[in-house]
Amino acid sequence: MQNKGFPADWLYQLKQKNNIVSVVERYVHLEKKGRNYWGCCPFHNEKTPSFSVSEDEGLFYCFGCKESGDVISFVMKYESCDFYEAVKILAKNAGMEVPEFTGDKDIIVKKKNQERLLKLLSEASKHYQENLLKPEAKPAQDYIKTRLFNRKTLEDFKLGYSIDRHEIINHLKSKGFTLKEMIDAGVIGEKNGYHYDIYAQRLIFPICNSFGDCIGFSARVLGQSDFAKYINTAETQLFKKGRVVYGIDLVKKLKQQGALNQIIIVEGQIDVIAMHKAGFNNTVACMGTALTKENAHELKKLSNNVVLMFDGDGAGQKATYRSLDILREEGFSVKVACMPEKLDPDEILKMYGNEKINEIVNSALPPMDFIIKCEREKFDLNDSVGKSSFIKEMIKYLKKLDSYAEEDIYLTKIKDITNVPIDILRRDLSKEKGENKILQPKKEDENVLISRENGNIRAVKFVLASIIHNKDFVNKKIDYSLLMPKESEILNLAQKNIPLSSYYDYFDVDNNTLIKECLNYDFSLYEDNGKKYFEECLWAIASNILLERQTELSKQFKECKDISERQIIMKKLNDVTISLKEKSMEEFYVK
Repeated sequence: MQNKGFPADWLYQLKQKNNIVSVVERYVHLEKKGRNYWGCCPFHNEKTPSFSVSEDEGLFYCFGCKESGDVISFVMKYESCDFYEAVKILAKNAGMEVPEFTGDKDIIVKKKNQERLLKLLSEASKHYQENLLKPEAKPAQDYIKTRLFNRKTLEDFKLGYSIDRHEIINHLKSKGFTLKEMIDAGVIGEKNGYHYDIYAQRLIFPICNSFGDCIGFSARVLGQSDFAKYINTAETQLFKKGRVVYGIDLVKKLKQQGALNQIIIVEGQIDVIAMHKAGFNNTVACMGTALTKENAHELKKLSNNVVLMFDGDGAGQKATYRSLDILREEGFSVKVACMPEKLDPDEILKMYGNEKINEIVNSALPPMDFIIKCEREKFDLNDSVGKSSFIKEMIKYLKKLDSYAEEDIYLTKIKDITNVPIDILRRDLSKEKGENKILQPKKEDENVLISRENGNIRAVKFVLASIIHNKDFVNKKIDYSLLMPKESEILNLAQKNIPLSSYYDYFDVDNNTLIKECLNYDFSLYEDNGKKYFEECLWAIASNILLERQTELSKQFKECKDISERQIIMKKLNDVTISLKEKSMEEFYVK
């Protein structure tokens, strides 16, 4: 059994105080049907609900992607956090004090380091905020006035200011933090023994995770400078640039209030702040314009609907194209805002106001319509070379579509634009997709053959699942540890009649296929003949043991030279043969 680092009885109480339906409903819309609650799975893209939550058993299961678990593992999967962090979230929700963690020593050290760095970053963020109100912060105050940021904006995004190269170091030292911790948190740098604030004399944008914890900073230079306009925290234990979504903590709050229909993705922090100030509180940005799969995974937890609103320049268009591929693979419903050339959302808001942004969002185009619009502007369609180049580019994008219906819609649009017959366009698309190639028949993978379940494994699984689920047809006379000695730990736990969700407190269920399948076993196929099938499975396991014993005894008999010993072996062999002939389970009874 696995040491989860917390007492099993405490984990049981934690789950009792965190009803799985109530917890899941904060993230997923559920409807009760029969004994269980159902909704669309948050872990894969689907339109028909196949995600089931059992309040009685304290478990969830998706019949589509096969994700399953208890309330702790749900939080782990949804929040992309580890067991320890999920427990802390649920304990806070239930008002329970978390006992000392007694798990792996390396994990304990890592967690203590993380908590220490989070405290340091929180302290640094607060101090930068306080600096923004000081006379020394006049350059930042003047910049904020030009951006028309109000007090609520400053508080929501916790904007701050770094006064000089040393002030934050002295402050953090006074709070008990070491220079090494400051470096590990990404706040200060070191060169030839000289330590300095990386963000000196810059406007500070704290970067928060979805829980609202500060995990790093982005800082903007003020006025003319030879240095980069923005610098971000380097990769640290807490800050992974490819996973960061600026503003995700605020959008998550919007989701929890039930007021999130879609997410708007813009390019930078200033655009996010300007959009929120204008009332578009569903806006986020990635670090840089490069949206990653990790970013998409985080956003998928909040909404399936996304509007891309990158700047209306060449770089913004390239970023849009890259992002569309990633978002499509993750199953998002995407639209693309057509931005006026070379303008960003902040500039549009200043020049034209909220109504213009509303108009742009509401008239956002489906991805292929946006691509057609952009590609038309690149080529001279009155020229045969330009027209041919346009078609070649469009065929590359059409190749990525998932349905023939969509293909047909856009082939028709391209035909109308170019006057090229649709049959020819369709032929070019088929060629690009390689559909004219002769497909070679696939040889059956030997590994697949090897991995197929045999009857004995199926029998063990059904018997074990029946015991775990405490089915009334389970034969209480049998000593199951004699039939399944390898599963003794599971059997010992099952005898205590613990809730199904408690198995997650003793085992690493996600990495134990047998337990996972037993916990999620579908007994609906055996409603009418469960008892009969159980008995057949018992005998399948028992006969397998007896046959192996028969083979071993026959071998011993042949090799044995001592007459008295041969008689003893023969007696055992006869007993086994009789048991097999009569299908006797007597020797597996509880003594």
